[in-house]
Amino acid sequence: MNIQQIYDLIKRNTEEITTEEELKTLLMEKDSHPTAYIGFEPSGLVHMGWALVASKIKDLCNAGIKVTIFWADWHAYINDKLGGDIKDIRICAKYFEDCFIALGVPRDMINFKYASEILDSIDYWELVIKIAKVTTLSRVKRAMTIMGRSENEAEMDFSKLFYPILQAADIFYLNVDICYAGLDQRRAHMLARDAADKLGWKKPIALHTPLLPGLTGANRMDPLASKMSKSNPNDSIGIHDSPEEILTKLSKAFCPTEISEECVNPVLMICKNIIFPSLERISIDRPKKFGGPILFNSYEELTEIYFSGKLHPIDLKKGTAEALSRYLEPVQKYFNEHPQNLEAMRKVLAKLGKF
Repeated sequence: MNIQQIYDLIKRNTEEITTEEELKTLLMEKDSHPTAYIGFEPSGLVHMGWALVASKIKDLCNAGIKVTIFWADWHAYINDKLGGDIKDIRICAKYFEDCFIALGVPRDMINFKYASEILDSIDYWELVIKIAKVTTLSRVKRAMTIMGRSENEAEMDFSKLFYPILQAADIFYLNVDICYAGLDQRRAHMLARDAADKLGWKKPIALHTPLLPGLTGANRMDPLASKMSKSNPNDSIGIHDSPEEILTKLSKAFCPTEISEECVNPVLMICKNIIFPSLERISIDRPKKFGGPILFNSYEELTEIYFSGKLHPIDLKKGTAEALSRYLEPVQKYFNEHPQNLEAMRKVLAKLGKF
């Protein structure tokens, strides 16, 4: 691939790149593989929002970028995940590793790393102090939305104020060129870029993909509040759901024909960000009286027909459910052959009364 093709692959289905010019410069001037990182709090069973992220990680890997997948175990502890039990959080991280491999992320182009591997370094804590020194308290509190918390929750648990600074320090300690996440992590990345400006450090490029909305649809005024979440299994599709469960859930999903903004439509978002990048096409098996089977080779073809009224939402949902089940077949196969970490995770959730 040439530079433009690599750039287009990285940019595909992104919501924002800060900045595009910096990314182009990186691709032209970097001698070795550029590096990227994405961080996760180990926190429960995986839903289809992860498949969107896995799709973009595969894009990055195919573009020649070495990706670190960072298990933020102590961050999850601060954020009260899994009852605040660090052992259970690390059990979840091992299960998460399985999920990414099952979703087709190329193992030879990624590196799994734990926060606990770097928090014992004095160099790391020097970064924390320096970043904190150039960051205001009000900015840290505003950035707490990255952990699904409001500014006021810092008044109840002071440790939560550490979180945005730690996340910025992770980026600099790992010395990555690109920090990648969903749009909900934007404030942490902007905090890191601002600190880099003030401290004269290498500024990370921030790459953000959209958030997959819950099945009831996204709130256009606040898409962060309506993203797909494992805490509401009826509003989300899990990667372990059966084809029957997927069809049942998608049949009830919000899928308007009069709103062209795909970001509010979970069915179209699944098609654009998961089905087409992975399967490259979607086949919808309609009854003959409604037009018969139809094959779409691109997302643009699909939306053109859908918004023209020539494809019924029921048929779109059924075709999407069938494609999604096909996409998840390797996941089911992987966990049938490697059940240990999934079983351990389910025991953790059962102990917490969540499974």
